[in-house]
Amino acid sequence: MMMRPIWLMELGIALAICLSGAPVFAGDKHDTHIENGSKIMITSPKDGDKVGDNFELKYELTEAAQVGHVHVFVDNEYQRGFQGTLKGLSRGEHQITVKTTNKNHSSVTAAHTITVDVQ
Repeated sequence: MMMRPIWLMELGIALAICLSGAPVFAGDKHDTHIENGSKIMITSPKDGDKVGDNFELKYELTEAAQVGHVHVFVDNEYQRGFQGTLKGLSRGEHQITVKTTNKNHSSVTAAHTITVDVQ
C-alpha cells in the first residue's frame, strides 16, 4: 500500500478552496467580500498609516445590489452618525472597520478592517 505525502493532499484542498472563490485565510482582517459578491475597501487612510486625531475615512463599494448601508467601527465600537471624518481619537493604534449590511440589518454583506496609528 503506497502512502501519498500529506502535503500533496493539503495542496489539493487549498487549490480546491482557491478555485471555489472562498478566501483561503478566512481570518484575514483584510477580507473585503462575502459570498454575494459585495466588496468594500478602505482607500484612505491605508493600513498602518500614521494619522492625526481627526481624519477623513474614504472607502469604495462595489457590487452593492444587496447593500443597505455602511457602518463604521473604531476599535469595535459603532460610530453612530458617522459623516466621513473620524474625530478626537486618542493617541496610539486604532482598528477601523467598515461593514456593509443589507437593508434590514440581518446580515453583513462585506467588511474591511485597517489599523492606523494616531500621532
